[in-house]
Amino acid sequence: MQAPERYEQLLAFLGSHLPSPVDQHTDSDGHVRFIGGDPLEVIVVLTESSVIVSEFAGEWESPVEFVAKPRQIGVLNWPRIPENALWAALGALIKGARDARRSQYRVCGYCERSTAPEWMHDEEVCQSCAQEHSGSIH
Repeated sequence: MQAPERYEQLLAFLGSHLPSPVDQHTDSDGHVRFIGGDPLEVIVVLTESSVIVSEFAGEWESPVEFVAKPRQIGVLNWPRIPENALWAALGALIKGARDARRSQYRVCGYCERSTAPEWMHDEEVCQSCAQEHSGSIH
């Protein structure tokens, strides 16, 4: 299979195998970036020669500024990998990134919702409930 056709297949695979909703855009360097999930779970960057799969992560640098700092899970040199092996490996990396992200979620002691770590006020209370029950401002 020729590279342009396989690249198109990769675009389709990523769009359909990431957690929804999936946001896809092309960076200034021509790389295609996929961000999947709500809250965000998986980030994949597709280049002419690699697929980079990362778990979404980040931190609050100030009370109003959250900076994404994805954690890389794996990189595949996609033109060199046979087709079936590529789909299997890519699916496993996406699942691993999603599982790693979800393992960071915490259950709020008030609302009992599973919440992404960046939206927790502390280990036991989400920011919404902290604001509602203790007057914390976020």
